[in-house]
Amino acid sequence: MERKKTREIEMKITDDILMGRYANIMRVTHSSEEFLLEFANAIPPVGAVVARVFISPGHLKRIIKALSDNLERYEKKFGEVKEAEEPERRIGF
Repeated sequence: MERKKTREIEMKITDDILMGRYANIMRVTHSSEEFLLEFANAIPPVGAVVARVFISPGHLKRIIKALSDNLERYEKKFGEVKEAEEPERRIGF
């Protein structure tokens, strides 16, 4: 079987994006064509959406696999990660 040739893509990043954003909650919605991931920073009594990412269903599957693989490697190195508890109150966004 012939292997696919992969090409490197040069990525650019602005200073604003490079600094990153903190998010402590995420909402996922979808249509038949795409998923929408909304990341927010909720510090009562207010919160703010810090990023919105639209992803195709196929790419979302690849992201889930990459996250799962990385979490597994992390836990092998640093120990089990305990799942965060649900928020005490509903966050409406």
